[in-house]
Amino acid sequence: MSRSSFIFTSESVSEGHPDKICDRISDAVVDRFLKADAHAKVACETLVTTNQIVLAGEVRARELISHEELEEVARRCVREIGYEQDGFHWQTANILNFIHEQSADIYQGVREDEGAGDQGIMFGYACSETEDFMPAPIYLSHRILQQMAEARRAGDTPQLGPDSKSQVTLRYENGKPVGAKSVVVSTQHRDDVSTEQVREIVRGFVNDVLPSGWMCDDEELYVNPTGRFVIGGPDGDAGLTGRKIIVDTYGGMAPHGGGAFSGKDPSKVDRSAAYAARYLAKNVVAAGLAEQCSIQLAYAIGVAKPLSVYCDLYGTGQVSEAKLEQVLPQVMDLSPRGIRDHLELRRPIYERTAAYGHFGRKPEVDGGFSWERMDLSERLKAELT
Repeated sequence: MSRSSFIFTSESVSEGHPDKICDRISDAVVDRFLKADAHAKVACETLVTTNQIVLAGEVRARELISHEELEEVARRCVREIGYEQDGFHWQTANILNFIHEQSADIYQGVREDEGAGDQGIMFGYACSETEDFMPAPIYLSHRILQQMAEARRAGDTPQLGPDSKSQVTLRYENGKPVGAKSVVVSTQHRDDVSTEQVREIVRGFVNDVLPSGWMCDDEELYVNPTGRFVIGGPDGDAGLTGRKIIVDTYGGMAPHGGGAFSGKDPSKVDRSAAYAARYLAKNVVAAGLAEQCSIQLAYAIGVAKPLSVYCDLYGTGQVSEAKLEQVLPQVMDLSPRGIRDHLELRRPIYERTAAYGHFGRKPEVDGGFSWERMDLSERLKAELT
């Protein structure tokens, strides 16, 4: 963004949002296959509506998982999210499973040592606005809902249900966020809880998450603006895998290639190359080479090398963007296989990514969120300064 003073808004949705239920189930299916076969090819889509869960997609693996076990995977996800409603209950929901073997034509192009699983463009982004190198509006939107979910699951807020959304609008001055102009939170709640009670509960979470002095005016805090939100989750709205791609990434602050992540094994560059682009962008900013960095990668199905590498430092760079474009493929093998190996993506680490963003998370000891590591920053500095 070239403007130095502006207002920007990002939104998040909770793990109990119908689309996020689908993302989680789809990623849990991916994890189950990767646990059995690290080289499994999986593409899983999920649909949910009133007491219905539908699985569809294709797989290729040394060990096929039974329909009964995949059904238990789906029920576990719903149970852990917290759905025990008449219209959507982990025990009573009807599950239809249409997952089948992968097409031989697709397999021909994506064999393990061959190229990308599909054509496409992927973007990664990082900035210095937060300690996790994420844009502040989406970072804060996620944190509000994360804290609400943690309190609900701990039994501290039994008044609230699993389905919720947040939206944070920040004021920027001289290119930096300085405070909240408005905050919107809509959350499912019990029928016997008043709108004012919900507002007071939510206000506490917003106050805790926003930096000191950033709270918006009281009239700009919108909590359940329609007044009631009792019927929620798939009983109130159908959900599908892959419909929250901007929530999953940078809240609209950066470009998005269009492909969703959830339900796809790491041979699909929609997922793995987007992770690689974030990894590289974060290391560029962590190395002090820019305050903002966007990286685009492009691929063709069956072709190993990226067709293009493009960088934009938004006028904040300490190095040449053209030089950076030359160096990035030297410090990391950007073939699909090279990405999977470098970031160790063949592990069952994807269910945890399904809610509250795939980026801006902490790297975990078992390899989860490996793309959030900053272990390339010193090498980048050495190559570019």
